Amino acid sequence: MILHFLLFVFCLISGSLSEESPDVTIIVKGSDLVAEIDDTFLCATLDWWPPEKCNYNQCPWGQASVLNLNLSHPVLAKSIQAFNHLRIRIGGSLQDQVVYGVPSLEDQCLPFSKKSGGLFGFSQGCLSLERWDELNLLFQKTGAIITFGLNALIGRRRGNKGTWTGDWNSTNARDFIEYTISQGYQVDSWEFGNELSGQGVGARVSAKQYAKDVIALKALLNELYSDSYEQPLLVAPGGFFDQQWYAQLLNDSGTGVIDAMTHHIYNLGAGDDSRIESKILNPQYLSRITDTFRNLQLTIERHGPWSSAWVGESGGAYNSGSRRVSNKFLNSFWYLDQLGMASKYNTKVYCRQTLIGGNYGLLDTDTFVPNPDYYRQDMHITNQFIDLCLRNMKVPQVTRVLIFLNFSTSALLWHRLMGKGVLSIDISGSSYLRAYAHCSKGTEGISLLLINLSKSTKFSVTVRNDLNVILAEGGGIRRDNPFVRSLKRTVSWVGRKTSDESENRKEYHLSGNDGNYLSQTVLLNGTPLELTEDGDIPTLDPVYVPVNSPIDIDPLSIAFVIFPEFEAQACT
Repeated sequence: MILHFLLFVFCLISGSLSEESPDVTIIVKGSDLVAEIDDTFLCATLDWWPPEKCNYNQCPWGQASVLNLNLSHPVLAKSIQAFNHLRIRIGGSLQDQVVYGVPSLEDQCLPFSKKSGGLFGFSQGCLSLERWDELNLLFQKTGAIITFGLNALIGRRRGNKGTWTGDWNSTNARDFIEYTISQGYQVDSWEFGNELSGQGVGARVSAKQYAKDVIALKALLNELYSDSYEQPLLVAPGGFFDQQWYAQLLNDSGTGVIDAMTHHIYNLGAGDDSRIESKILNPQYLSRITDTFRNLQLTIERHGPWSSAWVGESGGAYNSGSRRVSNKFLNSFWYLDQLGMASKYNTKVYCRQTLIGGNYGLLDTDTFVPNPDYYRQDMHITNQFIDLCLRNMKVPQVTRVLIFLNFSTSALLWHRLMGKGVLSIDISGSSYLRAYAHCSKGTEGISLLLINLSKSTKFSVTVRNDLNVILAEGGGIRRDNPFVRSLKRTVSWVGRKTSDESENRKEYHLSGNDGNYLSQTVLLNGTPLELTEDGDIPTLDPVYVPVNSPIDIDPLSIAFVIFPEFEAQACT
């Protein structure tokens, strides 16, 4: 009994010491970029699930499908437009049961319906050309960049243990793509299949057969787009990463066939998992997905250097997300952490599941009101638009003001502040402080993202420039390492005006209302994000802090910090 008690005390003390390290030093290596993201890095998905899609005694999809979404809702268009060319990925679990209502289609063009024995419990569904026209009117109006997922199972035979065999039948896809080209509709990239890689989800196809089919699709795209100024990308396989399967797909398909390798991430587990909150706040748990990013990067470098890595779908928790967490401030912690992590491993595009639909939608399925993880670029939307949108939702005047408490600016700030160039850092101190550095977006200097996962520790962060010192890659810095103590004496802040004590940095601190990480109300620098008395959207103003002072970051909060005069050669 005494031994058990001592072990418990030891574990408690060890855990406390690992978290309670308030002083942190971050050394930013500004001489070289370690990775680069695309201009359209942030992306959102539209899925095919009908209203009958239910999990855990709830049916959170409503009218949010590609087939039934209200495309004329005023908030939808404005939400997409605000990104200035938001990438939208059309796909999902039912993608490989979608046929296209071209004239040559022999069957009736009908929506999905429940079907016993059907893949995921549903029948085949059809995208009519009329609906495709309506979708493209929305895309053209909003400037969206489209990635469209094609049905990769059509023509195959279902075999044992979920394996599908035989060649892909391209006839329906060919006619659909021909129609798309004839109408002048712009599809940036065609994705082949959804979650058919490795062991698959519901169905699987061997890497050898998949390679044969993507070669055929590439030839088809080259033929159909032969007279086009720009060629669309071919991306695949849109599944969960299996290193051997992905490597074989690249090897067997050959040079220049697959332009981007897409993979899906739901590392928080099932939507009804009671441990989701603790997982999000556990740095060791969040870091587990690092292996997936690293191994995919290495697989592409070794087997397909012509290709790049995309996250084609990531929603945190699978099966429509978590009703308790996915639309709360806490959800921003794993999401921003994964954006930073993905960037470090040269991920070019990151698609959030979903724009609308399920519990993890950026827009509320019923009202289209933005949930806390909704991100926007342009905050200068007119009073008239705001009032029109909320009136159309029949929202009372008092509630209209409160609605904007739900706006999270976490990903918005990423979009506005974190540039394409990714910088390496070394960090001393607690693992509960997550940190990522990029070149600033649209301006000189660097942008730093800090995420405090601790419930009790307020961190004091010192940021320094490495002066081109090359540090060993790997486990970061140990605080008591003699080399580090020496380094701290020789490495210091480098700015263009280091002697000017009045030089400032910009800080944007995000926290939950009343310190509640399950709040839908978010505070920016301590102020609730709500409409002004005149009904205007609040400006996202930073606080200005002397550049040489430590950064204080409260427990369970997120901060974006901009160093406008930071000397980073890689960012010039």
